[in-house]
Amino acid sequence: MNEDVFNTSLRGFLKKVGITSQREIEKAVRDAVASGRLKGNEKLPAKMVLTIGGISLTHEINDEIELG
Repeated sequence: MNEDVFNTSLRGFLKKVGITSQREIEKAVRDAVASGRLKGNEKLPAKMVLTIGGISLTHEINDEIELG
């Protein structure tokens, strides 16, 4: 295994996950506030599940996203 290639590929994947996830969450929250489904001061339960085939990895993160 080439550690440099692996590290670069992993960092690229995580960057893509972070950026696209943030955009999707922001859009969904703004739409929900605009439509009145949210007031804008809630704490939203959030869960992220990471799975990687070939190594049978499943990792789950649970937290809250506070709106204000």
